[in-house]
Amino acid sequence: MHHQLELGYLGVDVADPGAFATFLTNVIGLVPGAPTTDGRSTWRDDGRAHRLLVGEGPANDAAFLGFEAVDADAFATTVARLTSAGYGPTEGTAADCAARGVEALVRTMSPFGVAVEVVLGLADAPTAFANELVPGGFLTNDVGFGHAVFATTMFDETHHFVTEGLGLVQSDWVETELAPGIDLEVRFYHCNARHHTLAVAHAPFELPQHLHHVMFEANEQDDVGTAFDRAWASGLPIANGLGRHDNDKMFSFYVVSPAGFQVEFGYGARTIGDDWAENRRYDRISVWGHQPLTH
Repeated sequence: MHHQLELGYLGVDVADPGAFATFLTNVIGLVPGAPTTDGRSTWRDDGRAHRLLVGEGPANDAAFLGFEAVDADAFATTVARLTSAGYGPTEGTAADCAARGVEALVRTMSPFGVAVEVVLGLADAPTAFANELVPGGFLTNDVGFGHAVFATTMFDETHHFVTEGLGLVQSDWVETELAPGIDLEVRFYHCNARHHTLAVAHAPFELPQHLHHVMFEANEQDDVGTAFDRAWASGLPIANGLGRHDNDKMFSFYVVSPAGFQVEFGYGARTIGDDWAENRRYDRISVWGHQPLTH
């Protein structure tokens, strides 16, 4: 596999940063990073300076998504690919780079409605990640901080952007009926060993939020269980209880954040290798579980 990109960071604007900060700290187990030069609070799940960049705003949605190139050649190749595919990335200013803590940055608007940034040299934090709530830490080495899933009416256009522009590769896809007359189609894309760094759902109409969920993958299964207990105790809605997905085999649950979009907390997803030959259709989301729960 030609490993060029990893998911570097996600920027979100939330109406209640205080409630969101409490959620990230007490439920998910992230640790705060230093504020950015443009005033965003930041959160970490590993040794990088930041992975979530949180601003105050009414959208309760993703504001930007950052892909980190593994080296200068990968950065140049990705910029050239975006340009050739017609997405005309613009070069970030020195202030942009300072705000993201990177050496270089280009930006373009995705068909799914969120600015996408490709960056080089995301800074490290001054200290290693450590949190007693997640003693095993999170799986990020060589695979980025997690994955993000978006819903869009621009489904085919997004597929072109992701594959021909960013250079991601489709891992597989799901087509299923959620309920009588309600169909779901989701495509999953990889750019390293993580089964999917990005997934895109076909929305039947414009939704109030582009971001469906962001995922953090723990290194130890018990950390999923204790996180689920914290989520349950918080009183927040559990969109999907504990379960295992069919395509990536992730053991996880989904909690609705105070901003309305969901956070998946998981463990044990299978990985992509050079011998991956399972770009096929799945007709169900989960092997078991992932049922909505009510308190």
